[in-house]
Amino acid sequence: MAKKIAEKFKLMIPAGQANPSPPVGPALGQRGVNIMEFCKAFNEKTKDKMGFKIPVEITVYTDRSFTFETKQPPASDLIMKEAGIKKGSDNPLLNKVATITKEQLLKIVDLKIEDLNTDDREQAAKIIAGSCRSMGVEIVD
Repeated sequence: MAKKIAEKFKLMIPAGQANPSPPVGPALGQRGVNIMEFCKAFNEKTKDKMGFKIPVEITVYTDRSFTFETKQPPASDLIMKEAGIKKGSDNPLLNKVATITKEQLLKIVDLKIEDLNTDDREQAAKIIAGSCRSMGVEIVD
């Protein structure tokens, strides 16, 4: 018999650095989840993505057990890493802060496509290209 779901919620946690301090501790504690058990499992699962904030969807069941699913880092973080910049442009229409190649764009698409609302690689590339444009990052051939 399937467990009954009590609640589902999402958090953004630095990869490999979950600890009982806010936002993790209070979010899990008020739902009766074992905080240290979650932190150990999350840190183990995300240690290869250090440096990124990872979206995680946590499902808490009525018996206070839990499961969690990690997503890929936000597209903007992947773009900034690939372009080698700290932040996007303050005015993306006038100020371009970096350029990336189509090859780099497709590398980001391959990482991010499972979290996007399309399975078509071309459409996913358009979505990521839109994020690049809004950050002031140009895509060159």
